[in-house]
Amino acid sequence: MKNSTASGDTPVIQVLDRATTLLEAISRYPHPVSLKILSAETSLHASTAHRILASLRQNGFVERDAMGRYQLGMKLLRLSSHLHSNIDVRAIALYIEKATPNRMMHVQQLVGSRAPLHVTAVGKLMLGAGGEQDCRGYTKRTNLPAYTRNTITSLPRLLTEAQEAYARGYAYDNEEAEMDVGCIASLIYDNSGNVACGLSVSAPIERRRDEWVEHVVEAAKTISDKLGYHG
Repeated sequence: MKNSTASGDTPVIQVLDRATTLLEAISRYPHPVSLKILSAETSLHASTAHRILASLRQNGFVERDAMGRYQLGMKLLRLSSHLHSNIDVRAIALYIEKATPNRMMHVQQLVGSRAPLHVTAVGKLMLGAGGEQDCRGYTKRTNLPAYTRNTITSLPRLLTEAQEAYARGYAYDNEEAEMDVGCIASLIYDNSGNVACGLSVSAPIERRRDEWVEHVVEAAKTISDKLGYHG
């Protein structure tokens, strides 16, 4: 049995392969990329790449800026939010991205590193989202080891701080993971209303400002909205 065909005589399966190759090529660049570069990187003729990209644009998988360069479209982000929507981010608790200020002094956090939930602002929010049962289970598994003199080491205090933080929508880390470092965090939700991850800003404790709370909460809300959250 022959494959059905797309425009011209190109088999549908081949078109899908080429579209995937183009999407992967675009994803390798942090900024929008030109047709010329995509054509060279995928070994596709410019006219072929342009035709496939046009279809991807029409379906929302690719976007084109004012200079004619291509980037991944928001539809991919919306679709990816459905992937493993029941994943327990609290069990993973990784730093997956960070922004480094252009200053001599900054807080060092390694992408991919893990952090105990009870010593971080994001972690306390996730425990609060899980409710009392999650807090008790986490306490039983870890025994709440101390990292500084400010670390939460008792269940009653963890319950209080986690629940209060979750209720108000943001949390603090007050030198609980590392002395002289403070943090403000808020949660990000996906389109199904589940906690997807957390957003936080860390700084030397003496430089942290309460007015940052509004900006962190608003940024988390904006990201949640883009993930399809309508809470």
